[in-house]
Amino acid sequence: MRYDTVVRSRLKWKKQINRIKCQITQCSKSMMEPGRKPGFFMGEIMNRQLLLKQLERHEGLRLKPYRDTVGKLTIGYGRNLDDRGISEDEAGFMLDNDIDQVVAELERLPLWLSLNPVRKVVLANMAFNMGVPTLLEFRRMLGALAEKDWDRAAVEMLDSKWARQVGSRANELSELMRRGEAPQ
Repeated sequence: MRYDTVVRSRLKWKKQINRIKCQITQCSKSMMEPGRKPGFFMGEIMNRQLLLKQLERHEGLRLKPYRDTVGKLTIGYGRNLDDRGISEDEAGFMLDNDIDQVVAELERLPLWLSLNPVRKVVLANMAFNMGVPTLLEFRRMLGALAEKDWDRAAVEMLDSKWARQVGSRANELSELMRRGEAPQ
């Protein structure tokens, strides 16, 4: 498919999506144009920076969830989690940040450097689920890893409260630990 055909097709879909949004919100025709930026309506541009500064000041930043004055679960600068939640993009952004944080913690462990990439994934997955401090309580598993006894490490993973709680996740991860290679 040619590039200009792809662009026209994408613009057509954007227009259709914007029309549906406008039907839902009963907005004017000028809002249906593809590429229209939020805050631009009827030829006037909203001062987004002013709004941003006001909302930062009025809402305040809370990095942990809390109940607002009407009992709604809220986080950040007044994000209403009960009614709005988060978008898939926001969830993906948070997941990437959480993975980076877990891996940074694991990289401080000398054992981490001795593992192959698949076994690192197993430890990172476990640490993501339970936290690094709890992972470090798996002393027998960690001892088996230090001795490169992959079978025993897998058995120790499954002989835990964690394995009983997460079920098939533990089975999958213990098998990856045992084999040291991802399924084809």
